[in-house]
Amino acid sequence: MEIQPFGKVLIFLGIFFALLGLLIILAPQLPYIGRLPGDIYIKRDGITIYFPIVSSILISIILSLILNFIFGKK
Repeated sequence: MEIQPFGKVLIFLGIFFALLGLLIILAPQLPYIGRLPGDIYIKRDGITIYFPIVSSILISIILSLILNFIFGKK
C-alpha cells in the first residue's frame, strides 16, 4: 500500500483550506462580489432574500479555469 498519494491529497487539502480561510477573511474587502448586476436582493417587511446568481456563476468559472489549469490532462 502506497501512502504517498494520500500525503499529496493532505497537502492539497491544507492549501485549499488555507486559501478558503483567506478568501473568507478578505471577502468583505472585495468590491463587487455579491453586488453584481443580476444578483437578486429583495428586502421587505422584516424579510430579506438574497440570491447571488451572477456572483456564483463568476466564481464557478474562475474556479473551473484554475482547477483545469492545475489538474488538466498532461
